[in-house]
Amino acid sequence: MASFEIRFKKSVAKDLRTLPNEDVRRILKRIEALSNDPRPPGSEKLSAHERYRVRQGVYRVVYEIHDSALVVIVVKVAHRREVYKRR
Repeated sequence: MASFEIRFKKSVAKDLRTLPNEDVRRILKRIEALSNDPRPPGSEKLSAHERYRVRQGVYRVVYEIHDSALVVIVVKVAHRREVYKRR
């Protein structure tokens, strides 16, 4: 299987800046694993959008998969109680 390219929305940097460094390392490792398998066990498709999410501790990584271009776009990283809220 081909490897997917990982891209980030600009707002993700802001999301990660507020988190503890140890958690950021774990989250980035989890995101990096998406390049090999964008739909790993434990990932869930979100019903409201064409997006998926994976858990990393109390944090959630929300992302989109573009199979035709082999791209995974990370849309949001946040605590589980805030990740699905609209702004």
